[in-house]
Amino acid sequence: MQNFDAIRPYRDDEVPGVIERLANDPALLRAAAAFFAPRLARWLPGLARFAARRVIQRRTAGLDSVHDVQFWLADHMARVVRDTTVELTIDGLDALEPGVPYLFLSNHRDIVMDSALLNFRLHQAGHRTARVAVGDNLLTERYAADLMRLNKSFVIERSVTGTRAVYQAISRTSAYIRHSLEEGESVWIAQREGRAKDGYDRTEPALLKMLSLAYRKEVDGFGGLLERLRLVPVSVSYELDPCDLRKAHELFVAKRDGRYVKQPGEDLASIVDGIIGFKGRVHLHLAPPLAGDFADADDLAGTLDRIIVGNMRVYPTQVAAARRLGEDCEDSAWPAVPRVMRAFESRLRACPEAETPYLLGGYGNVVRHRRELGVA
Repeated sequence: MQNFDAIRPYRDDEVPGVIERLANDPALLRAAAAFFAPRLARWLPGLARFAARRVIQRRTAGLDSVHDVQFWLADHMARVVRDTTVELTIDGLDALEPGVPYLFLSNHRDIVMDSALLNFRLHQAGHRTARVAVGDNLLTERYAADLMRLNKSFVIERSVTGTRAVYQAISRTSAYIRHSLEEGESVWIAQREGRAKDGYDRTEPALLKMLSLAYRKEVDGFGGLLERLRLVPVSVSYELDPCDLRKAHELFVAKRDGRYVKQPGEDLASIVDGIIGFKGRVHLHLAPPLAGDFADADDLAGTLDRIIVGNMRVYPTQVAAARRLGEDCEDSAWPAVPRVMRAFESRLRACPEAETPYLLGGYGNVVRHRRELGVA
């Protein structure tokens, strides 16, 4: 049996020690102080870090297990949903069988919130929350890895190099996903590496091939694989994207310079923006577990794209963006919310002119993509 210690979530017996380590992590204390008390952190950094440590210790007192952490996070997530959304809705949750593990394969728009919102709704409905796949590119700081692994996240090793090391890493990921499902734990994984910053949600065939590695000696093709995985396509739709300006800037620079180089702390800033930023309406759609025979990974990926994109909601913000991009499209099936539309127009005004097409694409390309896939 493979050793998953380097990538698995933390166990109950590890939680107190990890929390103690977090409360004394200099990088986390600096980040927390800069976020919660920026002026104090600027002028009296030592005092700010001391205050941050006391806050962390006070707020995490009594957390002795993963279950404790999950309930603590659920309370905070309830406040995030209340303060940053008009509403959070979900379809398909009632069709999940209690106690049955699923592989939730989702489109990817936000680093943390895509999986966090699904787990929040699973928790509210009395289901076990899913283990969440997260790339090690987001875990450059030790505290980031600790925080993620406390919350049932496991690590996908994307930073390894060399053919042999890469194959070992993806084989370990595949084996761990199988191990989790066989333990009765659901798993959440994004349909692609990285967020769909351009508004096109596409499943990577390589991801599907990775999932098949752990079963390759036991199943016949992707039809047999799906019988084992109980793969649920998940569509997450945001009326507003708190990271839209960041994404537009990144796409613009990548187009202009041929590549985009992230600055230190940029992923953390995107995580924070995604959590605390206003999102308007958010909808999750869980399709029935996928079944059927597929010729290859490309065939399966195409079907997943049609399901995921076809079940996404097209809100008034997406319609407005698509029309500004020259698309002829019908009105949204959901009525406009004035404060959401005001926020959307404010985002457009704040966007540099050269980057505006990329911001509009992040919203409006779902309309184009639905048409291209024949699911409009």
